[in-house]
Amino acid sequence: MSSLLLFAVGFVSLCIHAGLVGFVYYDTGEVALERRRWLLLVGLIPIFGFFMYLFERSELDYDPSTDPYAGGGYNVHPSRADDFPFSRSDGQEGAREASPDGVRRTETENRTATDDEERTQ
Repeated sequence: MSSLLLFAVGFVSLCIHAGLVGFVYYDTGEVALERRRWLLLVGLIPIFGFFMYLFERSELDYDPSTDPYAGGGYNVHPSRADDFPFSRSDGQEGAREASPDGVRRTETENRTATDDEERTQ
């Protein structure tokens, strides 16, 4: 009984491995990746190689216009805005500067806010 179970587990594993290699063979024809390299990688390193292929394939669809961090910007949670140490003078894109009223704004917002304050006085 144990040899039959061992054979079944081995057969299922080989079928899954062959399916992954077959998918990579078919898919490399659709995208601009080297077929031999990826077949060798997925063939020698079954599961990890397949996930490497999927991650590499996803990098082909990168669109910088949809990436919020493309220009070197930072995404800071509003509750941590006071702890944000960078300013535009430090060369950090997307950083915020402190305004006189203690609210963090971008440099252009800061200029318009101080101009508005000067007009009201």
